Formats: sequence, structure tokens, C-alpha cells
Amino acid sequence: MHKNIQRNYRLWYVPIVMIFIGLITIGLYYLHLEDQEKLAKKAFTQGEQLALDGNYHEAMTSFEEANKLKSNFPSASLSKDFMEIALKVQSKLILAKNYKEKRQFQEAFTLINEAENNIKNYNGDVVSHLVNDIVAERTDTKINQLREKTENNPSIDQLKLLLWEAEAIKHEVAQEIAANIREKIVAHAFSNANEQLKEKQFSNAREIVDEGIKYAPDSEKLLSLKTTIEKEKTAFETALEQRIEQAMSAAEQEREINKNDAVELEDVNVEEDEENNIVVSGKIQSVATVPINSISVEYMLLNSDDEVITSNEVYVYPDTLYPDEEGKFEFTHFDEDIKKNEQLKVKIEKIKWFLD
Repeated sequence: MHKNIQRNYRLWYVPIVMIFIGLITIGLYYLHLEDQEKLAKKAFTQGEQLALDGNYHEAMTSFEEANKLKSNFPSASLSKDFMEIALKVQSKLILAKNYKEKRQFQEAFTLINEAENNIKNYNGDVVSHLVNDIVAERTDTKINQLREKTENNPSIDQLKLLLWEAEAIKHEVAQEIAANIREKIVAHAFSNANEQLKEKQFSNAREIVDEGIKYAPDSEKLLSLKTTIEKEKTAFETALEQRIEQAMSAAEQEREINKNDAVELEDVNVEEDEENNIVVSGKIQSVATVPINSISVEYMLLNSDDEVITSNEVYVYPDTLYPDEEGKFEFTHFDEDIKKNEQLKVKIEKIKWFLD
């Protein structure tokens, strides 16, 4: 009887133990899987942060680790694949930068465009970072290309085209280049229009000024010269000689009243600009008691032997000076024969003006 009881006990005890062991094994296995999944998610999160920081190699390693820890992890697989694309983009941008530094701009733009095409079908935060890098490299390449073009002594027509290029680049440095180009256009337009005005070619002078104003609408020099041209044209058509005589007579009377000339020369300089053009500039001050306008300064350029190289007449801006106000004049000589002379001096011959 006792043996039968022991036998029956074994019959039900052994299966229970086996079931218990199986349950423990299954539990440990699932705990292992859960730990693996946690580690996989941690590696994936780390990879995402590394990718956002631009560390694509390290990010790829983290995504690979996440894939090993969790067999079915589509997000990690896709992220790993995209890291390969990101590394290609990064490599192309580095190579584009090298081409840019060698001034091989077309090759640089080709690589930048290829990098952009590599990610055009993707989106997300990492893609946004890559897009920002691409945009920044393209902008910097355009600025470097623009700077090179402006350093190669472009013609006035080329400068006008370069101005549009500079203004199209939304960057502080590009806007500085645009401002410099605009100054050159203004100086060229002012000098040419002034030459036409001296020859009483009022229509030509006005067309030149208007063309310059298209590119520098706020230029005080050109706007003032345009006003001067109109006034000179009106005076010439009505009775230029008579008006000049009246103006000179009125000026003489004014000098007698004030016991002074209507203007005083404060400063005059002759120097070279960046293109070795000769620039004559100066300041005058009105000491009259009434407004004076259409003020012009006649001067001569002398060489080191005091020989006259050329003479010129330039108009002062603003067009009208009120008592005690200052006016400025500036003229750029582009003539190569003038540039050949050293130690140039400027001699003021005459200052003329009109009284209202």
C-alpha cells in the first residue's frame, strides 16, 4: 500500500516540476527579450541624437547596434540606411568646399546640387539640418564667386548684372558687396553725366543719371545732379547768358553786402580709388545770407612740375545750400593718361553759383 502511494506521488509530482521549470525558463526568456528591447530602444534614441548633432558615423553604429539587439526593428533599419545617404551628402559638401576654395565654382555647384538631390525625397529634423548645410554652402559659394567677379575689373554693364546677382543672395556679406558695386555704378554715372552736362548735352546727361538711379534709387549724388541738369537745361533754353550775367552781378552785390564770397572752400583732395582711378573731392561752405544753388567748381590737375594735366568742372551736391550749410563735390577721372602721372595736385580755378 505504501509503495503504491509513493508511485502515485511521483506520477503527479514530476510533471508539476517540469511545468514549473518550463514556466521559469519562459519567464527568463521574455525578461531577456524585454531587456534586449530596452537596450535596442536606448541605442536607437542615442542614434537619433547623434544624427541631429551631425555625427552620422556614430549614429549609424548606434542604429546597427539597435538592429542587433532587436531583430524586427524597421525604424532602426531605415535610419541606418539614411545615415549612409547623410554621409554621402556630407562628403559631397566637404568636396564642394574644397572646390570652392580652389575657385572651381562650377564643380562645387555640381556637387551641391547632387547632395540636394540625394535627400529631396526625405523629410524630418535630420533632413532639415542637412538642407541648412546645403543652403549655407551654396550661399557661401555664390558669395565667393561673386567676390571673384568683382575683383576682375568688370565693365559697367557687367557691374549692373553683378548687382542683381548680389542682391539675390540673402546674406549680409552679399549685401555689402552689392553696396560696393552700387557705389561704383554711381561714380561712373555721375562722372559721365557730368561730362555731358559740361557739353550742354542735357538729354544725354539726364539719361545717364536716370540709368544710374535705377540701380541706386537713393543716391543723393545722382538725385542732386538730376535736379541740377533740369535747372541748367531750363536756364540754357530761356536765356543762359543773361541768367549767368545776372547771377554773377547778384553774386557781386551779395559779396559787397557780406564783405565775403558766397562760398568758402573747406577742403579739396586728389587720391586714387581701388581701381587706381583719380578721384577729386572736396567740401565748400555757404557764407551767403540767402540760398545759393547750381554750384559748380572749376579745377585743374597739375603734375609734380606744376604742369596742367587737365581741367574740369564739377557740380556740388546738394543742389541748394542755405546759409552756413556745407556742400560736397567729387569727380572720378577714368582717363588712363591721367593715371600715369604721380604726385598730382589740384588747383581750384573758380567756384560759380546761382542766386534765387
